[in-house]
Amino acid sequence: MSDLRGDPIFEAYLTETAQLVGQLEELILACEHAGAFTEEAIHEIFRIMHTVKGSSSMMQYHNIAALAHALEDLFSYLRDHPARPANWSELSDLMLEGVDFAKVELHKLRSGEPADGDASVVIGKVDRLLDAIKRGRIEGEDAADGPVPSDGLYRYVATLRFTEDCQMANIRAYQAVFQLRDRLADFRHIPESLLDDPEADAVIRRQGFQLFMATDRSRDEIVEALSGTSYLKDLQVREIAPGEYARANPPAREAAGPETMDNGPPAGKPDGAPNREIRNTAGAHQTTIQVNVDKLDELMDLVGELVIAEAMVTQNPDIAGLQLGQFQKAARHLQKITKEIQDKVMEIRMVPLATTFQRMNRIVRDMSKKLGKSVALRLVGEETEVDKNIIEHITDPLMHLVRNAVDHGLETADERAAAGKPETGVITLEALNNGGEVLILVRDDGRGLDRRGILDKAKARELLHRPEADMTDKEIFQLIFLPGFSTKEEITEYSGRGVGMDVVQQNIAQVGGTITVDSRPGEGTVFMIKIPLTLAIIDGMNIRVGDALYTIPTTAIRESFKAKVRDIITDPDGNEMIMVRGECHPILRIHKLFRVPGGRTDIRDGVLIMAEQDERSLCLFVDELLGQQQVVVKALPAYIRRLNRVRGVSGCTLLGDGSISLILDIQGLLNMNHGGENGHVGDRTERYVAG
Repeated sequence: MSDLRGDPIFEAYLTETAQLVGQLEELILACEHAGAFTEEAIHEIFRIMHTVKGSSSMMQYHNIAALAHALEDLFSYLRDHPARPANWSELSDLMLEGVDFAKVELHKLRSGEPADGDASVVIGKVDRLLDAIKRGRIEGEDAADGPVPSDGLYRYVATLRFTEDCQMANIRAYQAVFQLRDRLADFRHIPESLLDDPEADAVIRRQGFQLFMATDRSRDEIVEALSGTSYLKDLQVREIAPGEYARANPPAREAAGPETMDNGPPAGKPDGAPNREIRNTAGAHQTTIQVNVDKLDELMDLVGELVIAEAMVTQNPDIAGLQLGQFQKAARHLQKITKEIQDKVMEIRMVPLATTFQRMNRIVRDMSKKLGKSVALRLVGEETEVDKNIIEHITDPLMHLVRNAVDHGLETADERAAAGKPETGVITLEALNNGGEVLILVRDDGRGLDRRGILDKAKARELLHRPEADMTDKEIFQLIFLPGFSTKEEITEYSGRGVGMDVVQQNIAQVGGTITVDSRPGEGTVFMIKIPLTLAIIDGMNIRVGDALYTIPTTAIRESFKAKVRDIITDPDGNEMIMVRGECHPILRIHKLFRVPGGRTDIRDGVLIMAEQDERSLCLFVDELLGQQQVVVKALPAYIRRLNRVRGVSGCTLLGDGSISLILDIQGLLNMNHGGENGHVGDRTERYVAG
């Protein structure tokens, strides 16, 4: 099958089916948590399966459609009969297996690959479970589905109206007919041509979609089937006389495949058609639209270029010192508009963490069953929003932290009982806004980190750079993020191979975030992730060192000041520190770090900038401050990244005068200093960072 990516019908199918599969997974997990599938849940699952079957058949993805059909039959039986399976857990496992199959196939389609997975194994399990349920039915229960009408067929007319934000209403109508066709003896609809008539969408939006049908099914079953139609706003189904059905145009036709559904004559009004309420939708308007994320990325890039262009105009050195009142007024107006456009684009790119958080329910469920632990997941602040690009980078780290919490952090039921704790361990995922950052907390009420074990492992691997007595508990706990560090001796399916937490830290650092950990023995552990709201545009302080320019994120700056010689302390290794209000802070000379020629060397001639992050501080010695401005973050060129030797630099930006400034990575600089490399790392950094 050819690659359909970009085709609107294909994209609509992917989006809607993925949403339905996600809803199905959440529904199954909720039912399992409740201990039973309620009547309402069974009806909802049946509707979801019916919709997925119809749309997948229409798109000719027959393996997905076949699996959905089998699950639809299963829940149709559960819906129509009072018998219930003895083991709800078995049903949940089977449904989640079907969910996983659908996810894999949708991922293939999204990647341009054919959906060629073999669903026969899962379908076989569904058929066997359905057969077992039927055999276990209550004795004496009537298996008949009800008498067939005496005249052979019922006639109905259904009127469907779609929501204002529905895209391609004709496709939704086509989907409704396709899903129902195998239950109909014949049918007709107005408009008659749904795919080939360019006016069909407008007609349906204006007066709704009418479907005339002849069938041996009951009205309730028809309503049930049509209720699963996507973007349905209103549905009316009524029985009509055979004569009224016969007078409806276009002519009746056999309930056939999709290739015969739209080959009839042009649509017309039915003779003697039933009185219908025609709603005037001329004033209706769409409140939402779907936009390809690539277009949002392009728009964000253009806004970034606009910010740069505005800076180049307002900070042009040719007008420096000139008294241009009207120009300054126009420049302020331009800055205001640019800021508003930037804020609005950022709002569009912001998405809630709810979807990412909800995915953790499945992880906790599967792991707790395999490890024999009782675990509850608590979600707080899932409506918190971050840039969609950041969400893509933090999903895997969050999954790893949750897995670790279930596997490492929480005790077994016996261990918890011995410690006087409830049998069920609790993992809490919490998100909250904190100025220009988002905090994400992953907390468990388990055994806590083994401080002694961490120290012993660090010593054995020669990972300690400071005396044990000088390290706080938090500093000791941070050792688990070092590459190859693991305290788990037993290799399991989930952990113990000595990799993972360092990768978590690296992935979070890639989006400008940080992660810290704190723990109390017997009470639990909490990981705190700080991530920026966006990666695209930041507030920065521009500085100069020699002929080189650098930018420091303002969120990391605590203060700047002139140093006094009497406050400087030098240790036996030559590392400089400064006393500020009774606290000692290390000094990092930027010109030494990056080997910048021409940088000031006398501590009294330059400026110290105190940068702070995660309760750690560092004073950066620079020549001068150039001023604060919004800067567009650009990744370092690929050929530089491939060298993998740039330390303390997270990206670059273009300033108003056209010069390039490197953006300093405060977290990286703090880590370098923490490892005892202060003042000596310049030998390990390529000289090109000096500009």
